[in-house]
Amino acid sequence: MGLPSLKIGKYTIKYPIIQGGMGVGISWDKLAGNVSKEGGLGVISSVGTGYYQNKKYIEKEVAGRPLETANFYSKKALFKIFENARKICGDAPLGANVLYAINDYGRVVRDSCEAGANIIITGAGLPTNMPEFTRDFPDVALVPIVSSAKALKIICKRWTTRYNKIPDAVIVEGPLSGGHQGFTYEQCFMEEFQLENIVPQVIEEAKKWGEIPVIAAGGIWDHNDIKKYLDMGAAGVQIGTRFIGTYECDASDTFKKILLQSKKEDIILLKSPVGYPARGVRTKLIELVEKREGPAIKCISNCVAPCHRGVEAKEVGYCIADRLSDAYRGDEELGLYFSGANGYRLNELLSVKELMQRLVEGE
Repeated sequence: MGLPSLKIGKYTIKYPIIQGGMGVGISWDKLAGNVSKEGGLGVISSVGTGYYQNKKYIEKEVAGRPLETANFYSKKALFKIFENARKICGDAPLGANVLYAINDYGRVVRDSCEAGANIIITGAGLPTNMPEFTRDFPDVALVPIVSSAKALKIICKRWTTRYNKIPDAVIVEGPLSGGHQGFTYEQCFMEEFQLENIVPQVIEEAKKWGEIPVIAAGGIWDHNDIKKYLDMGAAGVQIGTRFIGTYECDASDTFKKILLQSKKEDIILLKSPVGYPARGVRTKLIELVEKREGPAIKCISNCVAPCHRGVEAKEVGYCIADRLSDAYRGDEELGLYFSGANGYRLNELLSVKELMQRLVEGE
C-alpha cells in the first residue's frame, strides 16, 4: 500500500508528496519542518515573512504593516523561519515557494537559497528567468508551476537557450487549488482544463525535454487521489489545503476554525489584485468587498508587481497583502481565507505525522 520515493534534482524525498507553499504564514517553520520530518517535502512560503513572530525582524512598519517590499519579504525573518524548520527536520529536503508575481522576485529567490532551501518552487506567472538568480547555488533544484503543456514548453525553450538547463521537476496545477489560478474564471469550470485532462499533456511535453518529473496539484485530497495521478504517470503530487487541518500548521486557530466550519458552497472564486482568479472562503470580508465597503486600501507593503502599487487592489476592492496577513493574525472580520475546492472536507485536526500516514497508506 505504500508509495514510491520522489527524486527532484539531487534530492530524494521519501514519499512523493509535496506540501503546497501557502502564505501569508500558513506554511512556515512548524508545518514545513514537520512535513519534511515525516518524509514529504515541506515547503516554506516566502510571502509576508515580515509578519513572522509579530514583526520581530523588520526594520520599519506603518499602521502595523511591514513598510515596503524589503520588510514585507523580510530576509532576516526568512532566515529565522528556515533555521527553526531545520531544528525540526534536520537534513531532510526542504523547499521554498517564491511567487513570480512578487516585487523583488530575484532577491527573494537568492535569499531562499542562502537561507538553506534545497528546492525552489515558483508559480503565479511564467518564471522564464528563474535560473538567473540561482547561478551561485548549483545544487538548488528549480521547479516551476504550470497550468498547461504550452507553458512548460515556453519555460523549457527559454531555459535551454539561455541557461542550458531544464526544470528539475514541474508542478502542473489544475483549477481546484486554493489561492491563485493559472486560468480565467470561465476556464476553471471547463472540462478540458481539469487536472486529469492536463496532466497527460504535460507528461507528454516533459518527455520531449528529458527526465522531468511531473507533479500533479490542485484538489488532491487523499491516498486514492495520489494513486490515481501516480498511475497516470505523475511522479508525485502537491497537496496544500489539507495540511491546514494539522496542529502544526502555522495558520491561526481562526483560519482552521473557518475551514472546519465551511460548507461546499462557501468556497468560491474571487477576483484578486494579482490579476488571476483566486479561490477562498466566503466570509464577512467578501460580503463587504461585494458592497464596496471593504477596508481602506493604502498599499503600505507594495507586495506584487501586477497590482501596480494598489491600482488593481482598488479595482477589486481589497489589498491582498493586508487581508492575507489579517487571516494569519486571526481577524475573522477582515481576513482573506484561501482554500482549495475541497477545503469543506476538513472535519478534524490531525498531527502532520498522522496525516502523512493516512496519505501514504490510505485511511
